[in-house]
Amino acid sequence: MIEIERKFLVKTNTYRSESHNNYSIKQGFLNSHAERTVRIRIKKDIGYITVKGKSSQNGLSRFEWEKEISKTDAESLLQLCEDGIIDKIRYEVNVGNHTFEVDEFFGDSEGLIIAEVELNTENEIFEKPTWLGKEVTGDVRYYNTQLSKIPFKLWNR
Repeated sequence: MIEIERKFLVKTNTYRSESHNNYSIKQGFLNSHAERTVRIRIKKDIGYITVKGKSSQNGLSRFEWEKEISKTDAESLLQLCEDGIIDKIRYEVNVGNHTFEVDEFFGDSEGLIIAEVELNTENEIFEKPTWLGKEVTGDVRYYNTQLSKIPFKLWNR
């Protein structure tokens, strides 16, 4: 399955009051190779293993496969992950016909807030909320795999 998404920085925290759902996510990477990543995630009380392929040249799309696993298995697999576990809260915000997922990062990437919207096509039109900032689609610094290696606190801003 191909995932198509766009990523944006967030200007204000008003998305919190517009959110219909939020939950914590903890994730790590068993493999963070440029051609493929293997991610372990705990979202709420459910574990997931996800394989993602290399991003397209414009950063909009890539192969993604995900399978639910037990929380216990995910916790065990997180112990095998590369250094740099990601800890964040995700807010879901409905805007028009789309749901934006807004991630507030903690730990070494505290202060970073990224919004993502999944699309059906690369050219799909979508409504942009007022709190949406600069687009960072395709900027690898904002990929979770990169944040696990070079967290936001280490960036020269």
